[in-house]
Amino acid sequence: MLAVHFGAGNIGRGFIGALLYQSGYHTTFVDVNKEVVDLLNEKKEYRVVLADRTKDELTVGNVAAINSATEPERLVEAIVNADLVTTAVGPAILPIIAKALVQGLRKRLAVNPQPLNIIACENLIGGSTLLKKSVYELISEQEIASFDEYFAFPDAAVDRIVPNQSNEDKLMVIVEPYYEWVVDESKVVGITPSIKGITFVEDLTPYIERKLFTVNTGHAITAYIGYQLGFPTINEALEDAEVRRLVEQALNESGALLVKKYGFNLEDHQEYIQKILKRFLNPYITDEVTRVGRAPMRKLGANDRLIAPARQYLDLMGETPTYLAKGIVAALKYDAKQDEEAIEIQQLIQEKGLNEAIQELTGLGEDSDLIRIVVEEYGSNWTTEAS
Repeated sequence: MLAVHFGAGNIGRGFIGALLYQSGYHTTFVDVNKEVVDLLNEKKEYRVVLADRTKDELTVGNVAAINSATEPERLVEAIVNADLVTTAVGPAILPIIAKALVQGLRKRLAVNPQPLNIIACENLIGGSTLLKKSVYELISEQEIASFDEYFAFPDAAVDRIVPNQSNEDKLMVIVEPYYEWVVDESKVVGITPSIKGITFVEDLTPYIERKLFTVNTGHAITAYIGYQLGFPTINEALEDAEVRRLVEQALNESGALLVKKYGFNLEDHQEYIQKILKRFLNPYITDEVTRVGRAPMRKLGANDRLIAPARQYLDLMGETPTYLAKGIVAALKYDAKQDEEAIEIQQLIQEKGLNEAIQELTGLGEDSDLIRIVVEEYGSNWTTEAS
């Protein structure tokens, strides 16, 4: 079985590539990083090391790589012959790879009209849907029916912490033991891919929001509050009792929302929260708060990890999202000098005032109750219990 995977970075190699190998795929990585592409073609294998006490290793073989900047024809042929296409490139890059994907899919229709699933394994809601939109913007009306018949873009929810790292072995990747890869089977075309580690579900939305509102929300709030209190790393921040309390309370709020909205079992979800917090405390992973907190403008988006659960909690529960609001305030106060978005947020607040800045960042209306709550929290001592 042949897989084409866009993105030969740490997540691509350490997460998706490892599972594809364990499922019997030969994987061709697609990237523009010449050093990584050349090393993959030279060594044809790499190591994945677990960040835990055991430091167990997996040698991932059956790999090759294509430089999409210099080998477009080879990439087209790889797509023509693939049994599966996956991505881990980051949301902003999905529209960029769409052009190469269209070229490959067009030729596939001409010479090898077989069903093909394209799964974007990105840290956002609807990654595959976004990729499909970018692809369909590049094809003609006449091509749509054929693309619909043969090609599918099932959305996925992915979860594995792969920290920033600098290893002497340029291909080695250190990853946490835990992972989750959930795919919307209702959107699969042809035979459902047989991949070890994937959970196929008929309705992906509950799993996407459970992950986004627990893992991503908790990670971001830990980073932003940890930064405000001077902690350099996620695990050091969460070892602090006050940070732990604030993050846990925020996840209890998002958890109450998820339980009511999707019918998750309350006890099971509480166990899920504790599992997530334990992952953040992993002493074998050094994850800087500035890495987790980077790009705060995106994280403050209307449908992202901070605003979405707070807004839905307010609407569905009819109660004040006190601790989610504290997390939002910490993000608004995040002023890391090396983060362009953080600096831009501070300038926006200074130039337009807090209320208007929040509207612009979050897409919330000027009469939003959530904005009122956040503004009130911004002016208080947000690291303490609300009176």
